[in-house]
Amino acid sequence: MHKTLPAVALRQARLQLLESGNCPPGTVDPRLARSWQRSVAAGLLPMGRFSDIGPCSRSEVRHIMASHHELLSHSRPVMEFLFEQVRHSQSIVILADESGTLMHTLGDANFLSKAERVALTNGVSWHEQHRGTNAIGTALAEVSGVEIHGSEHFLDRNGFLTCAAAPILSATGSLLGVLDISGDHRSGHPHSLGLVSTAACMIENQLIASTCRRHLRLHLHPQAEGLGTVAEGIVALSEEGWIVGANRAALALLRISVAKLGSTDLGSCLDLRLDDLLNRHRRRPQQIFQAHRHDGTVLYVRLQGEQITLPEPASAICNVAATPNDALACLDTGDLRWRSAAEKTRRILDKPIPILIQGESGVGKEFFARAAHDSGPRRCAPFVAINCAAIPENLIEAELFGYAPGAFTGARREGSLGRLREAHRGTLFLDEIGDMPLGMQTRLLRVLQERSVTPLGGRSVDVDFALICATHSKLREEADKGRFRSDLYYRINGLTVQLPALRERTDFQALTQRLLRSLNAEREIRLEPDLLERMRRHPWPGNLRQFASVLRTASAMLEPDEERIEWRHLADDIVEELSRGTTPVAADEAARVPQKLDELSRAAIVRALASGGGNVSHAARSLGISRQTLYRKINAAGSAILHTQDARRTAPG
Repeated sequence: MHKTLPAVALRQARLQLLESGNCPPGTVDPRLARSWQRSVAAGLLPMGRFSDIGPCSRSEVRHIMASHHELLSHSRPVMEFLFEQVRHSQSIVILADESGTLMHTLGDANFLSKAERVALTNGVSWHEQHRGTNAIGTALAEVSGVEIHGSEHFLDRNGFLTCAAAPILSATGSLLGVLDISGDHRSGHPHSLGLVSTAACMIENQLIASTCRRHLRLHLHPQAEGLGTVAEGIVALSEEGWIVGANRAALALLRISVAKLGSTDLGSCLDLRLDDLLNRHRRRPQQIFQAHRHDGTVLYVRLQGEQITLPEPASAICNVAATPNDALACLDTGDLRWRSAAEKTRRILDKPIPILIQGESGVGKEFFARAAHDSGPRRCAPFVAINCAAIPENLIEAELFGYAPGAFTGARREGSLGRLREAHRGTLFLDEIGDMPLGMQTRLLRVLQERSVTPLGGRSVDVDFALICATHSKLREEADKGRFRSDLYYRINGLTVQLPALRERTDFQALTQRLLRSLNAEREIRLEPDLLERMRRHPWPGNLRQFASVLRTASAMLEPDEERIEWRHLADDIVEELSRGTTPVAADEAARVPQKLDELSRAAIVRALASGGGNVSHAARSLGISRQTLYRKINAAGSAILHTQDARRTAPG
């Protein structure tokens, strides 16, 4: 913002705002005046306390972190670099989500009092409606970089801070979060706003490269040396040459707005045709060449992309089928059942057909769903994953459908968009949909039929998303028993694919090596041959989730010079299970193999409870589900599980 006024002048301007509703003309920056007015509208007073909203619960923080996993992954390295630039100015680097809730902080907050440190921790909201004018909340409201110093904060108790923040936008212009530097106003860094704005651009560029990795990407800059720098423009192109994503630098260089994304072709901005681009790339990959805007301005451009489809000359045409090269193919390690599921899914990704993924807990249903999204035409739009079994029943309606401001007691003052609307133009993934309450099934069915969402206390809003659902249950049987709506089942069952359990897969060795490579990026790690064979024969009730956890722990046990995992690297309980070949429960029940899915589920729960000595937390971890879900399944199974447990505890020996 503009040069900071003395504290006395700022207080006088703020007092006039409270008395007359307007700041004295020309006294404060227009953005600061607008922010003060929003603070007043939120019912805040300069000498008052924060709003009564408290920090999020631990489960809410975990949910926020999980739903912003990609943003966090790309932001953390940049935040570490940014903190090194301001380390000696007693500052903290902060990442907040699109609603102003803090997700990650980096730095030493010892210069703050205990109460002030609490206010700068994960799960605390710094939205303007809760904290008044501040860099995080004001950057979100203005969707631009801002600096708030000392008494420019609306609440006097925030006057000890100096803060600079910049928003982080997606390739389609959606607000993803905000990056902030906060510190004591007496020792702030003079270039904080420039630093944080540059860091936000770095994160945006990395996100575009990640989320649009299946698109052609055109990098451009007025100078050839500017390509590859944080200042370059990046454009994501569809196979037909439409501009479907861009960073802010590219929008400025091409002179288009976010609203034009998806409806503007490359040729309307530059003297380039997609075929010419691809042909030039064929002749000289990674070449930098000139392009011109229609006003004659020269831009230097370079084509990049993991998957660039080049036009084949007539002599190169043959009858050999092309090998898929997409996100689904990247997960393929050779199992034929898995590959068949991927091939079927791939054929309908560009069609309005919902997908239902079935398989035991932990087989990788969400990985499959995300790969399907990344392989389809909506890959640059949001992928919103919701675990229907993990949301408390009393919160699921507000979580899915959102709510208007003041819709109910305890609601956020600014309201909530809702996960269904967050998936607009992207993909909605409903995991464990079989655990959704019947009342919510009715509302979801209405959304799918009408393609609109009605938030609590609000008006209907149109939505457009691809739908992928997943469950470990046989929904057809659940519908026949009245535990799942049959009309919803037929609505979501466009294509059903069954993912194999880990014990059924034929690619165990290749899959193991892939997991080990992902867990040990710096070196090649392998399993001792006998151990690999024992693991291959193990039933793995928690499937890939459990197996990956075992490999992660074993990898952590390796010495720096070791390259092979042996028995001594495993946790004691895993050694015990693998040494006896099967769990005691599995051996006892070998004579009667369950045939129905509910019997298999019940048997898996019994095995997990027995393995953990009846400890529900241990059993839930081994099955890869939450304790809440496990309790619900135990209750649904009735006395059968409890009687089995009692019989095992009283059995001789």
